[in-house]
Amino acid sequence: MSEDFVSEQTFADLGIHSKIAQALGEHGYTTPTPVQAAAIPPALAGRDILATAETGTGKTAAFMLPALTRVAELPPPAVAAPRILVLAPTRELASQVTHAARKYAKPLRMNIIDVVGGMPYGEQLRMLSRPVHVVVATPGRLIDHIERQRIDLSAVEVLILDEADRMLDMGFLDDVERIADACKAGRQTLLFTATLDRRMSQLAGKLLRNPERVAVQSQATAINVEQRLHHTDDMDHKRRLLMHFAGQNEVGKAIIFAATKRDADALAEELSAAGHAAAALHGDMDQSKRNRTLQRLRTGQVRLLVATDVAARGIDVRDITHVINFDLPRSAEDYVHRIGRTGRAGASGIAVSFASRADRETLSRIERFTGATLAIHTISGMEPQRSFSGGTGRPAGRPAIRGGARPWQRDGGQGRPQARAGRW
Repeated sequence: MSEDFVSEQTFADLGIHSKIAQALGEHGYTTPTPVQAAAIPPALAGRDILATAETGTGKTAAFMLPALTRVAELPPPAVAAPRILVLAPTRELASQVTHAARKYAKPLRMNIIDVVGGMPYGEQLRMLSRPVHVVVATPGRLIDHIERQRIDLSAVEVLILDEADRMLDMGFLDDVERIADACKAGRQTLLFTATLDRRMSQLAGKLLRNPERVAVQSQATAINVEQRLHHTDDMDHKRRLLMHFAGQNEVGKAIIFAATKRDADALAEELSAAGHAAAALHGDMDQSKRNRTLQRLRTGQVRLLVATDVAARGIDVRDITHVINFDLPRSAEDYVHRIGRTGRAGASGIAVSFASRADRETLSRIERFTGATLAIHTISGMEPQRSFSGGTGRPAGRPAIRGGARPWQRDGGQGRPQARAGRW
């Protein structure tokens, strides 16, 4: 849960269970974020929710607090089956949701487990053999247990889809629909997504009944992130620039984004060979190794984390000083997610992007989406030798006009996103 956002309400005002409110207070959480203040009341009233909110806005509490409150007030089910099911796209995000849910529900003594790929089947079967209140799962592994009749979803009262857009990007649409069909027909469904495109609207139309629409402005991830752009000639030029930044004292901890798992591994190996504390993070790693890598990043044993977009979703490390886009993302929304990994908890951050002539259209979409022109920077001795614009626009290597670019700030620089609620 983020403390970057404030509201005049308290959690007690929203009507969540008194014991949950007490647990939140013990952890220092008293004031809901905008997405929590907008989503919790209609969710407590039993409404389906369609919410657009990004990582860092407090969305986990926005769906878990009302779901836990609802289940806490229900009589025990007739069958030993979960009452709350949360679907998440990655193991890291599922683990974070599980940890948060256990923290919120500690006074209620609920059994909350995660069922994800990469975990030994024997361990999961032992967990599923006991009465379970909440299951947090990745779609693929959950489908496996459904097919083997190891889990019964007929008593699910609340189905939650976290980062549903990412699950669709990963090809889980059929699995999500199949899991939803296995749940109780009259369940409540809470769908949270960072983007709402045509595919997501179609999924919402299938799964939600007269949902309450809740939205936090899409540019609500980072408070003070300075955006820098380096024009590049080719892959070798990008690698030389990356090595330069890796050796700078101002770069404390950095997340470097690569397009593919193979690229992430290769870059991490090159950085390590050059003497930098670097590691890769992507979906092909087993869960224990991913957990160890993230822990090493938090403790400072790893300074440079090379990640893919999917693997980086759900990472919450507060002292990231730089985000480096070795490869530009495929969408402007992903760019916003990436740079939101720095400049957190009131700190400032720097986002560095490498772009070649082939990236011109992608760069243009990013600048239109964020409403900010990325300032062009050069490194002495590593200036680009090729024209970025191909004869039009700004010449390669020319510094941006002072004042022509600005740090990207939430809500026009006011430091607080605005949530709106309404009928969808």
